[in-house]
Amino acid sequence: MNDNHIRKIIHIDMDAFYASVEQLDNPELKGKALAVGGNKERGVVAAASYEARRFGVRSAMSSKLAALKCPELIFIKPRFDRYKEISQQIRAIFFDYTDLVEPLSLDEAFLDVTINKVGNPSATIIAQDIRRRIKEEVGLNASAGISYNKFLAKIASDLNKPNGQAVIHPSKAEAFLEKLPIEKFFGIGEKTAEKMKRFGIYNGLDLKQFSLQFLTKQFGKTGIHYYNIVRGIHMSEVKPNRIRKSLSAENTFDHDLKDRKNLLEALIKIVDELKLRIARTKVEGRTLTLKIKYNDFTVQTRSKSYDQTIRVEQLLEIVETLLDQAPVIFPVRLLGVGISNLNNPPNMPEENKQLKIEYKNF
Repeated sequence: MNDNHIRKIIHIDMDAFYASVEQLDNPELKGKALAVGGNKERGVVAAASYEARRFGVRSAMSSKLAALKCPELIFIKPRFDRYKEISQQIRAIFFDYTDLVEPLSLDEAFLDVTINKVGNPSATIIAQDIRRRIKEEVGLNASAGISYNKFLAKIASDLNKPNGQAVIHPSKAEAFLEKLPIEKFFGIGEKTAEKMKRFGIYNGLDLKQFSLQFLTKQFGKTGIHYYNIVRGIHMSEVKPNRIRKSLSAENTFDHDLKDRKNLLEALIKIVDELKLRIARTKVEGRTLTLKIKYNDFTVQTRSKSYDQTIRVEQLLEIVETLLDQAPVIFPVRLLGVGISNLNNPPNMPEENKQLKIEYKNF
């Protein structure tokens, strides 16, 4: 690794963010197994407290399974406006250190501190200070990963969770990656990991034995990505101005919907929520998509695109047209409405130039 191509990247990841906010706002919930989202009968867990995780409860798990794993699990309805408020407080702290902040979601972000506002050459110390301030000023715990690229920083942030941080030093990155189980590589999902294991790829060292030609033949263009990341090569910059590609609202119902009247009543509320989000973000789009999830968890989407941007007063009419586009197979578990092909104005961040960095201050 050439010193001229070293950045200092921090990945901050809040610990059990939604659940931690609920425990922060309601001290009676502290120390208790908590799930945000769903209820004991249906829905999906959006976040689980660490007390719930000890029972095997995880985000994206069905609420029914979560309740079976942890009978004393407390279900809390999400409060996304509150989570967004807290997230904005945390991001304000980030901007005290650098303007190169790339949010991935409400609870995580990349920061490029190669050159920073506090004049500290150590990304490790900056990460410690950010975590301290989040705890003191917001009241929540955060974990951090530090390395010379985004891929490694994100892996590092998970190593000492909760409320910890880890550094993957440039000089030790390849040795670390060689020992890393293949399913721990960020961007390699369960199905891809299973396919790799059929070729005898169980960790980074195994992956390293396969040629670029073989990986691209088996995995397409992403094979290039796999070939590079196991060698510690990932040149994606921290992009402070991520362009939104879509905007949506959806709802998972307490009881399955079984007729068109109930579907329309539900869609009116979802469209109203989408209108509010459009007003807040000030975006317009040319494609509208209706998402229908049935009680057997199969998903159907129906979309319609226009030459001109869609006016908010048209949304419900178009959604109703999409609903009648084909028969609905009742019962329905979830409905969602999204707008895409957005007209975001181009906002190109200044090039994040690579600089010569000394290892000793990493």
